Amino acid sequence: MEKAIFAGGCFWCMVKPFHEQPGIESVISGYTGGTTENPTYEEVCSGATGHIEAVEITFDPAVFSYEKLVGVFWMQIDPTDGDGQFFDRGRSYKPAIFYTTDEQKRQAEQSKQELDASGRFKKPIAVDILPAEPFYPAEEYHQDYYKKNPAHYNAYQTGSGRAAFIQSHWRDSQ
Repeated sequence: MEKAIFAGGCFWCMVKPFHEQPGIESVISGYTGGTTENPTYEEVCSGATGHIEAVEITFDPAVFSYEKLVGVFWMQIDPTDGDGQFFDRGRSYKPAIFYTTDEQKRQAEQSKQELDASGRFKKPIAVDILPAEPFYPAEEYHQDYYKKNPAHYNAYQTGSGRAAFIQSHWRDSQ
């Protein structure tokens, strides 16, 4: 099993697409990239800790490769918006790929270059590729939010503009 860490705005919206893939053991919502140990949601949202909302995925690379995980990641975000995602703005919502190995770094950088060169987007890809830092699981009520609160999750996914963006930019890839 390996771990992968992706930040794509609100972590609620980043769990379900990965949970649905074969070979995924777990998807944990949490925080990474900041300066405070074990930050709370309120601290992260205040911007005081420097953390980013992210998901940590434990996966079997023999069943679902890291390269495929990165592909799923791209299809959940606006990769040209480095200042947040949809109506969630600021550092805690910025998109990033946190690599845990040199091979993950290589694959993430290659995938980013390919997406940038594809012409799918008019603006350049603005997702940082960074070394993994300590990952802190979010509070329990954030875990598997799409299962616990499906009506609110669906309203948020739609109301934020994420669902429409994904449909309009990735329809041919789904």
